[in-house]
Formats: sequence, structure tokens, C-alpha cells
Amino acid sequence: MQYPKISFLLILFSSVAFSQTYKTSSTALPGKEFPKIDAQKKAEFQVYFPDATSVILEGGDGMQSIQSSVSKGKNGFWNVSTSAMDIGFHYYWFNVDGQRTNDPNAQLYFGYGQPTSGIEVPSGEDFFFEKNVKQGKIVNDSLHSKITQGKRNFKVYLPAGYGSKKLPVLYLYHGTGEDISGWEKQGYIVNILDNLFAEKKAQEMIVVMDYGVALNPEQDKMPDDFPRTVLSSKNLDKIVVGELIPYIEKKYKTTTQKAIAGLSRGSYQAMLIGSSHPEMFSAIGVFSPVIYEGTEREPFKELPIGNLLKSKKKPYFFIGIGEKEDKRFFQFNKELTTFLKKNKYPYSFYESPETYHEWLTWRRSLYQFTQKIFK
Repeated sequence: MQYPKISFLLILFSSVAFSQTYKTSSTALPGKEFPKIDAQKKAEFQVYFPDATSVILEGGDGMQSIQSSVSKGKNGFWNVSTSAMDIGFHYYWFNVDGQRTNDPNAQLYFGYGQPTSGIEVPSGEDFFFEKNVKQGKIVNDSLHSKITQGKRNFKVYLPAGYGSKKLPVLYLYHGTGEDISGWEKQGYIVNILDNLFAEKKAQEMIVVMDYGVALNPEQDKMPDDFPRTVLSSKNLDKIVVGELIPYIEKKYKTTTQKAIAGLSRGSYQAMLIGSSHPEMFSAIGVFSPVIYEGTEREPFKELPIGNLLKSKKKPYFFIGIGEKEDKRFFQFNKELTTFLKKNKYPYSFYESPETYHEWLTWRRSLYQFTQKIFK
């Protein structure tokens, strides 16, 4: 994957007086002053790279329109100031003399296939904040899969008071380059669900955050391309139905109600698994839709979405997308909605204002989706 560079202006050996209106970002490490953000959503970073000759701020989708100025002080610190940033959680890093380097002042999140710095630009919302409500918890679990011939780790969210009654289960997937920590750390799923349940806006549920790659040792050697992703997703279907669901229903207090959802690549996996077993899942959530290996004549060549039309239960179908996402995701969305409209299959659509292919889009989508399921 290539990472486009953010445009920048290098100001050598200048002294930049940082504004007093800046506040330390929520993603800064304890005791660290930077990164900072002001009321206009401009950010400032101060990083210690004493031997560097060049430092450039780079980052993910929501960072591409940002301009930044860089100044090097004589004490080895580099000061970086940005133009106004878009709201939400953004992955970022520094290009230090050609080497991708994380911010030593910020928390790391697993993204783009490795631990990566993150910054949160406040949106003014608090639905994912920790509040004074009863708190659920996430437990780590695992099983041995015959399909992938090894141990598979996953996380399970249990609401406050779990154990008093049986609960429905949502199976939830992350995106490419991320892992099972995403929904817990970047996604703030515990806060989102705790708050919804406290406000009586959603039915209490268990959430299983499974790993989105399912390949045996030989398959893992394949080129990392779309055919490999489709194969992995088909393996995942077998794991979910034949191994994961039986394991969860045996170990945890569950009802027979199940839903499945995911973001980006996980949206494809949710559609593949959900439409392959439409009588098993009562709801399918698609956040930032992706469709793999489709053609102009057969857009759903590797996606049995037609099964939904023949199903008796007609699972609830939800699509969420960020207003500023790349046009390819809107094209995938168009293919889906055109198919659903043509066949008069009901669905819900949510467009997240001002957000990219990033975590605020997916938090908002989860917030909307979970209020509609298990009714």
C-alpha cells in the first residue's frame, strides 16, 4: 500500500511560538504535551529527531488534504503545525529521512498492518465517550480451528450484568490492515454500547470481534491480492458457522438471535457470511461497503447476495458510509443499493457527515446499526 504525502512547507531553524489555545490530544501518551489541537482543529506536534535532516508529516485518508509547516530547532526537536484538520480519528506517522516513524508522544493503534500513531480531532459528539453508566467489559478468548490449522484469537464484549439472562450475539469484523483490537481501541465499542444500553436505545447484546483473516499455512503463502481475500473470506464463513458460533453458544449465555457486521473488508465478509446463511442471521451491517472480484456483468460474482431475495426471514440490511469517502466506496454502495432497490429488498442507509474511510464513520455506523437490531 502506498501512502500519499501531505503537502508541507519546511522552515529551517525558525522558532515557532505555539498558541496557548491548543489542548493536548486525547491520544497523547500520559504525561506528554503533544500532539495538540486548537478550537479551529489545527494540530501541533513536537518530536525529537536530533539527527534527522528531513521530517515530513504523513497519514491516512483523513490527512490527505492537510497542509503542514515544519521547523527544526537547535535542540533536536522538530515542530510541526497543520492547517485545519477534519473531524475524527486519523492514523499518522512521520517520514524521517525516508523512514516511516511513529510519533513517540502518541498512543499506537494497529493500522496499515503495523502499530501506528493516531490522533483524535473532536467532532463535538460524546456517544463514544466513557460516561457514568454501568460498564461492560471485553474478554479475550480463542479456539483451535481445523480450517486454518491453528489457534484463532478473538474478543468478546459482555454488557454490564452479563449472566442474568441469555443475550443475542453480534459477530463483528474489522478492516484490512487492522486486527481484533480495532473495535475495542479505535472504535470505542465498550463506551458506545454501554451508553446505548444505559439510555435504553438498544437491546443488550454480546459482541464477538473475530479476526478477519482465515488462511491455513499453505494458503497464507499466496500473493496478497483479491483472490486471496475472497478465499480467506470463504474460509471465514466456514469457521463462523462450523466453529465459532458453536463455541460461543456453548460457552456464553446466548439466545438463538444472531447478527453480523463489519467495516470495509469486514463489510464484504459480513455480506458473504450473512447472505450465505440468511436464515441464521437476523441482520447484516455493512460499514463502508466493499465488493471483491465483481465484474461489470457480474458485480456479485463472488458474493451470493441473491440468497437474501429467496430467504424467508429477510435479514435487516444496513449500509453506512462516510460523506467524504473515496468514490470507489460510493460505487460499491451504488451497486448494492441498485440491486436492493431493483429487487424491492428493504434496507437502511446512513451517510456519516464530514467523515472519511476512518473510524468515526464506523463508530457512527455501529451506533446507528445496533439501535435497529434484535428488536
